Amino acid sequence: MKNRKIISLLVLTSLGLASCADFFEREPFSQVGADTFFRSEKNVVLFVNGLLQKNMPGYATLTYGDQYSDLMAVNSTSDFLKTEWSPEKQTGWDVSDWSNIYNVNYFLSRLPEAASDVNNDAKMKHYEGVGRFWRAWLYYTKVQTFGAVPWYDKPIDPEDEKELYKGRDSREFVMGKILEDLNFAATYCLTDKAYVNNSQINRWVVLAFKARVCLYEGTYRKYHTELGLESSAERWLREAVSACETLMNESPYSLVHSPANLKTQWRKLFTSEEVDYQEIIFANEFSEELLRFHSATWKFTSGSYGARWSLSKAFVNTYLMLDGSRFTDRSNYNQTEFTEEVQNRDYRLMQSIITPGYSKKVAGVDTPTAPDFSLTLTGYQVIKWTLDDDKYEGTNNSINSLSVFRFAEVLLNYAEAKAELGEFGEAEWNQTIKLLRERAGVNGKAPLSADPYLIAYYDNQTSDKWILEIRRERAIELLLENLRYEDLMRWKLGKLLEKEWDGIYIPEKEKAYDLNGDGINDVCVTDGKPGTEKGVFYIDLTKGQYTLNADNCLVYNETRMWADRKYLHPIPKTAGIINPALGQNEGWGE
Repeated sequence: MKNRKIISLLVLTSLGLASCADFFEREPFSQVGADTFFRSEKNVVLFVNGLLQKNMPGYATLTYGDQYSDLMAVNSTSDFLKTEWSPEKQTGWDVSDWSNIYNVNYFLSRLPEAASDVNNDAKMKHYEGVGRFWRAWLYYTKVQTFGAVPWYDKPIDPEDEKELYKGRDSREFVMGKILEDLNFAATYCLTDKAYVNNSQINRWVVLAFKARVCLYEGTYRKYHTELGLESSAERWLREAVSACETLMNESPYSLVHSPANLKTQWRKLFTSEEVDYQEIIFANEFSEELLRFHSATWKFTSGSYGARWSLSKAFVNTYLMLDGSRFTDRSNYNQTEFTEEVQNRDYRLMQSIITPGYSKKVAGVDTPTAPDFSLTLTGYQVIKWTLDDDKYEGTNNSINSLSVFRFAEVLLNYAEAKAELGEFGEAEWNQTIKLLRERAGVNGKAPLSADPYLIAYYDNQTSDKWILEIRRERAIELLLENLRYEDLMRWKLGKLLEKEWDGIYIPEKEKAYDLNGDGINDVCVTDGKPGTEKGVFYIDLTKGQYTLNADNCLVYNETRMWADRKYLHPIPKTAGIINPALGQNEGWGE
């Protein structure tokens, strides 16, 4: 076993030297030599760019990262949520899973060698801050997945068996180290023009990430009382507030908001090739000029290659009316036909799913388009990230750039942290939620009382009107931006993943319905009667894939199973065999 572990570390060492291959191929790393490589600032920048390329989240994470959440129905769910899971099935602890952390530590350990060539203390600290940012980023993912993990802040010597075989450091210790790294980076990373608004790590990016991390940890400690860490939650929430306040008061970012473009401006943030750096703090840039493309439009518009991502009706119900009133205060809200249901709602709804009036180019011609049940499971067909032209469908050629951090999230993080601290009122509302709602055409008035629909939706966990409205806003504003599953985990609401996947209201079976008002019927639900109308998608209830619930809403039948041990994944069995000192997370056996 020891030989296996040492061999693994030797491989890890080689990965540390060969990381970011695309960059190193431009100037063959093997010709430079490890002992001299970091003596040049040019090579430091090369390595820094390689870390960015290696660790930047890709299109799948950024566009359908919320697919395994309560908001979304998909045609194939994660085995972790669908089946009995076990340490034998778990991955995430192999050499490749730790190599990126090794790469960062290797970079930080060799960086001082560049001091004489850089000859600028501020730039040296900036480079160190970038390295520490990525270490915090990588370790944060580890903690979210496994909880306690071994902390390493230097490259491991393959002969150092004490370090190789040590146990896991506590969650408190590792998260404390992550915060140290983020505070250093937030202090020393630069905001010079060379580093801002060009997909580089800078102080504003670090602060946005710090706010996300600190809100996560503060609320995780508050709601996961089994950890016994509630007393330290306040510290993390205040760190989140501090990071947000700096961004809100000192950064160049603000919400994109033009009263003349309420129906289009929000979605444009997600479908444009050019990044709108008024609001977007950090992005993965794609463009025809850069010859960088992705497959998001193809996947969202393919019934075979995609997962038929669809919103659930229970979530759609949370979108407010334009006048600020609650859709769910209507007596018949759950039995409202689709074309009426989506009228006069928060404009983000029509920018998130296909609603009447939506059109896209088909063979170059603007064509009214209805929800297509070969692409949607519930009738609420997602368009947030798709390009409205069929030339992008079926191929890996989408050119819309993808946001990683937005100023909107900063406002939401600030609002939630303040509310969880019990320090949120109308002044904070006007600084945050009011602005987001008015940007979406919704009356931004503050709530007079807690929404009973949201109280029930969130399993009676809270009746605080501010927290509930912030959660409403967060789900809508950050839809499909890879944060919802994380939110459920920190709120200790994993049980919501078992919610049924309900869809549009079907008043009558054996009757075809026009979903966009163009005079052409689109869908019909039957009890086995053969479909004959051309262009209509027939849903046969006798096949068992669908049912109608008590309100006659379509339900896609898929089972997710939740257990509280799933808030943390198990330590993989193979890792435990190699190093028994790692132990196992509670509920996953020895």
